[in-house]
Amino acid sequence: MQTIYDFTLPEMEEMLAGYGQKSYRAKQLYNWLYRKRVQRFEDMSDLPAALLEKLKERFCIMPVKPLEKQVAKDLTAKYLFELQDGSTIETVLMHFSFGKSVCVTTQVGCSMGCRFCASGLLKKQRDLTAGEIVGQIMYIQQELDAVNERVDNVVVMGTGEPFDNYDNVLDFCAVINSDHGLAIGARHITISTCGVVPGINRFAEGHYQYNLAISLHAPNDALRKELMPIARAYSLDQLMDALKRYSEGNHRRLTFEYILLKNVNDSDAHAMELADLIRGMNAYVNLIPYNEVNENGFHTTDERRSLHFYDVLMKNGVKATLRSRHGDDIDAACGQLRARREGIL
Repeated sequence: MQTIYDFTLPEMEEMLAGYGQKSYRAKQLYNWLYRKRVQRFEDMSDLPAALLEKLKERFCIMPVKPLEKQVAKDLTAKYLFELQDGSTIETVLMHFSFGKSVCVTTQVGCSMGCRFCASGLLKKQRDLTAGEIVGQIMYIQQELDAVNERVDNVVVMGTGEPFDNYDNVLDFCAVINSDHGLAIGARHITISTCGVVPGINRFAEGHYQYNLAISLHAPNDALRKELMPIARAYSLDQLMDALKRYSEGNHRRLTFEYILLKNVNDSDAHAMELADLIRGMNAYVNLIPYNEVNENGFHTTDERRSLHFYDVLMKNGVKATLRSRHGDDIDAACGQLRARREGIL
């Protein structure tokens, strides 16, 4: 059954118009779903009973069901959800000084094949609908409601390639960004791509205010092709050209994500190459400690080496951050909990 969360506000107005309803009914329905966060159509007391019956026959509300939750010592929480077709996905809640951040999944499995990532151990089965992505946020927000807290930031960095599910991902962003939805500011929403150049070009043409992050992880084509198969389709030159067009047309700062892998991409030479690649762009590098997946054979760069890599970038004119570690004591790596449950790990 389709989830009612699938609809952007204009789509909701159009859908309700098919039932002979005025456009204001869509805002009423959004208010019940995203402000009052009800889970039963019959609780929507200011909507016509006949309309509610039709909605109940055609739609469900919450499209995800929790199967497992792991909570780390630092309070990072990883959720394993089941969808209506029996597929499973993961979502992560992280606690920062600047608020609560949720990392959502956009596909069941992933076919990008990045060698260091547990997500690629289970190949893509299908795209998630916009509502299935919204449902991940809504479930966690309902938990946070109990302690009078809210989701402050959303990162589209979970399992799957967002630009391989472009329309549904952008509809998801429209729902949670809407003033009548969860009203999460556009600059608190970040979409990450591993480098799908046509998707970046399309995103640039849309002039969205959402943040764009690039999973880079290597400063040259040779190493990137070893780590990330997407690099065989789109070279670094093609990727950087697309990003420069995006930056010039949108005046938005880019984030380059760079997972530090011990003795793979963390040398001084790699740091200098990375600095040369990015210097002069309106961008910064987010250095990320690696959550180890034993089956992949990669290891975490130690703190001393990570700090040195950071220093090399900063001294060579590239702004950088070094992300603190999260969820080391749980199955925190992207796709790890799902793969373990399905017997892959």
